[in-house]
Amino acid sequence: MEVLPGLSEPVLRFSVFAGILLVMALIELAIPRRKLRAPKARRWLTNFSIVAIDTLVVRLMGMLAVPLIAVATAIYAERQGWGLFNVLSWPLWLEFILALLILDLAIWFQHYVSHKVPLFWQLHQVHHADVDIDVSTAIRFHPIEIALSMLWKIALVLVFGPTAIAIVVFEVILNGCAIFNHANIALPSRLDRLLRLVIVTPDMHRVHHSIIRSEHDSNYGFNLSVWDRLFGTYTAQPKKGHEGMAIGLEEYQTFSPTRLFWSLALPFSSKSRRN
Repeated sequence: MEVLPGLSEPVLRFSVFAGILLVMALIELAIPRRKLRAPKARRWLTNFSIVAIDTLVVRLMGMLAVPLIAVATAIYAERQGWGLFNVLSWPLWLEFILALLILDLAIWFQHYVSHKVPLFWQLHQVHHADVDIDVSTAIRFHPIEIALSMLWKIALVLVFGPTAIAIVVFEVILNGCAIFNHANIALPSRLDRLLRLVIVTPDMHRVHHSIIRSEHDSNYGFNLSVWDRLFGTYTAQPKKGHEGMAIGLEEYQTFSPTRLFWSLALPFSSKSRRN
């Protein structure tokens, strides 16, 4: 799909992703919020290797079951007249805004469920096992979780029938916000308080990566901060402060999560089951 003349959707998404990642990584070097514990090169090699595998899995899904990618599904649903927005004759701008809000809420709900349902937590803990949090943590998700997330998005597209361009814009925003709010950067406190009225900031999301169970079971949003406030899952600050808080999971406070095969095998370990 070409979103602009000569510019395909994958190229656009990768360009924005790479650009925001580079900018946030440079800002992390200039104004880091916390001192990192684990060797950065080793963590980044593992986290970027995981995202490479994730990308391969999604591409294979698309090859084996077209139309499986969310954007392709949106185009197919529009042609078939499937989904709420393809039945209603609402203005395009209204459908576009509603689609972005519905998709963002759906991702919040998916994240919430991944903490509450043991089977999904088995997979999601790979993300939380990272012993540090920076821009590379934003892409650290187990390939099976990525595959299930894609299926969830496809189901949403079939039910609501948003336009393909809404899917593209949402994915770009989601990826950009995820990199931003995982970044190890120190925003001025006044700016942080202002931004988090609307979007999830690095300080707000860092609480979600706390070793303390009550803290990492809060602040589920990746983009808009309103959902956590609305559903009572908002935690303003970590109990031990951002410099003093421990990151990761209590049972994995070693450098094991910085290893690729350890991370990929984690969901299948008996030790990883949540009580």
